Amino acid sequence: MQKINELKLAKELIRFPSITPIDAGVMKFLEKKLKKLGFKTKILEFKEKGFSPVKNLYARLGSKSPNFMFAGHVDIVPPGNMKDWTVNPFKPSIKNGHLIGRGANDMKSSVAAFVSAIGTFLSKNKKINGSISFLITGDEEGDAVNGTKKVVEYLKKRKEKINFCLVGEPTNPNKLGEMIKIGRRGSITGKIKIIGEQCHVAYQHRGNNPSTTIVQILKEIKDIKFDKGTKHFQPTNLEVTKINIKNDADNVIPGSAEATFNIRFNNRHSSNSIKRRLNKIFKKITKKNKSKFKIDYRVSGEAFLTKPNKTTFMIQNVIKKITKLKPKLSTTGGTSDLRFIRKISPGLEFGLVGKTMHKVDEAVSLKDLKNLTKIYENILQNYFK
Repeated sequence: MQKINELKLAKELIRFPSITPIDAGVMKFLEKKLKKLGFKTKILEFKEKGFSPVKNLYARLGSKSPNFMFAGHVDIVPPGNMKDWTVNPFKPSIKNGHLIGRGANDMKSSVAAFVSAIGTFLSKNKKINGSISFLITGDEEGDAVNGTKKVVEYLKKRKEKINFCLVGEPTNPNKLGEMIKIGRRGSITGKIKIIGEQCHVAYQHRGNNPSTTIVQILKEIKDIKFDKGTKHFQPTNLEVTKINIKNDADNVIPGSAEATFNIRFNNRHSSNSIKRRLNKIFKKITKKNKSKFKIDYRVSGEAFLTKPNKTTFMIQNVIKKITKLKPKLSTTGGTSDLRFIRKISPGLEFGLVGKTMHKVDEAVSLKDLKNLTKIYENILQNYFK
């Protein structure tokens, strides 16, 4: 069985300018690598009106259970101003023991580590008592509409059984081995518009100032104490991110006012329970002020938690053995595609140190990349014992 060098493969992946939702040929390239390892592969392109089409890859080696799945993405965020980089972000370079390039950290190097680890594992184990699968999307950094979410629906229809999933997102704050993500908070964004009545500012009684209403609403929702947190989750938190009052004159009361807020919530709540609570406040204050409101919600994901099981603890022990650090089981940070995968499989996230993701000169330590590959290979050895 052919062994695959993780650094060489990471470099090859970084050379593809696969900025969401552009594929740039990266899926076909990865598919060829997996076919050489014996995987049966399928590139799945999904389309939905109003969103860009996206290519995804599902691959499986073996047909028996248990099926251990690696999941991640090869799409990247734009590099920004190329002149700010010390290297061309799509011509990976090595400096001071680090590989630099867009996607080096989030998360092409982890994908390279997946493939390299599997190659090494298969070279030592001609037969495996189960299956290894891959779910790689091109839509994690974008709308997340035609990516992992749709692949999960496809797998459900096919009745494809996944027994455990490892997502390779950068989970460590400072050192490799610090943190495993076993869940994530939910995320809901609200855009509220208050409709008042425009008038001359000196005759305020002839109109209805929407800014008064929106200030009252924002103060009340910001002051909500949703909960004190749980064993595995931080307290639910609301942040106002935008306040817009379009008005070209200083002596005119505006006709409308808008604001945007985001709530990161734990598993004591659902997006629907939060919506109901907020809507009561909006109705109460707008009724009192004799104004109207429109609210638009976008739910990025519900809060979820994978209850630690024997596979979780096995992975924790493997990481500790290689890094000499016992990783904390955490739910901090933003959302990830595990929010979709958890509907068909338990899972966790473990990858690189996330300090440079989405930054200029995004980088990964060569030592970390090597150790991450060892960790993934050891996980397979232990899982298929």
